[in-house]
Amino acid sequence: MLLGVTPWNLDDRSAASLSDQARTAEALGYASFWLPESHFSEHAIPDPLMLLAGVAAATSNIQLATTSYLLPLRNPLQAAEQVAVLDQLSNGRVILGVGRGYAPAMLRAFNVVPSEKRKLFERNLELMQRAWAGEPITIAEGEDPVILDPLPVQRPHPPIWVAAFGPKALAQAGRLGLPYLASPMETLEDLEANLAVHGAAAREAGHDEVATRPIMRTVFIGNSAREVRSVKERLQSVVPLTRRSKETVVDDWALIGESGFVAEKLAEYRQRLRTTHVVVTRLRIGGIEEHRLRESVARVCELL
Repeated sequence: MLLGVTPWNLDDRSAASLSDQARTAEALGYASFWLPESHFSEHAIPDPLMLLAGVAAATSNIQLATTSYLLPLRNPLQAAEQVAVLDQLSNGRVILGVGRGYAPAMLRAFNVVPSEKRKLFERNLELMQRAWAGEPITIAEGEDPVILDPLPVQRPHPPIWVAAFGPKALAQAGRLGLPYLASPMETLEDLEANLAVHGAAAREAGHDEVATRPIMRTVFIGNSAREVRSVKERLQSVVPLTRRSKETVVDDWALIGESGFVAEKLAEYRQRLRTTHVVVTRLRIGGIEEHRLRESVARVCELL
């Protein structure tokens, strides 16, 4: 099971801060460094590829990844170019996690009709894959075709994982034969059910079993029972119910505890879900000193 990590400090999104965090993760042995995409909110990350380009220059081996590069918002040829440039810049280290977006106001701000996001997502992804294959692409009828250059280092293209939430998105990812990147907010039972939906859709579409099974989990290793209890209480009160699948407690969707507890939970995910990748996501609460966050990130790596 391979470990990835998101930045533990997103208050400072400078190249220096992100590069320092990525270098630390690389030195610890993390396989991948992940950034989300978000718009029009505090601490938004509207262009994760640009930030990862800065990280690419400061690292050597760690893979550079997006949790939710939102395809409906973009011109597919420009998106294909930008991904290819990052893959060239990093010498083939991109993992492209893609998504559709869920906030109607955000989609409308980009002139995307919310009900059409899945159709746009699939159309844009198909055009991007064809462009990465070196095919001549025509967007508008009657226009001369264009050919992408440069192409990605990874052939035929970087790994594509689909962030999905809800039965329609899960079925679409399965039908496309692409790995499902599970969100950090769902319970273990929810993830089992989601993987069943995804797998059934993949089989129905004639695909072999999708062996790559990545999940994102909020993880923090505490030094004492008191610290663990405090972090759990604060996390439960801060993360809104709308971000969770149902009324749950922190232990249902996050790995917060001392080392032994977190090791047992990681083993359970591997056994029950056949998880191949765990992306360690940051705590969504303030007030914890950065050196403690770094310590936790380091100790997670020691568990595998």
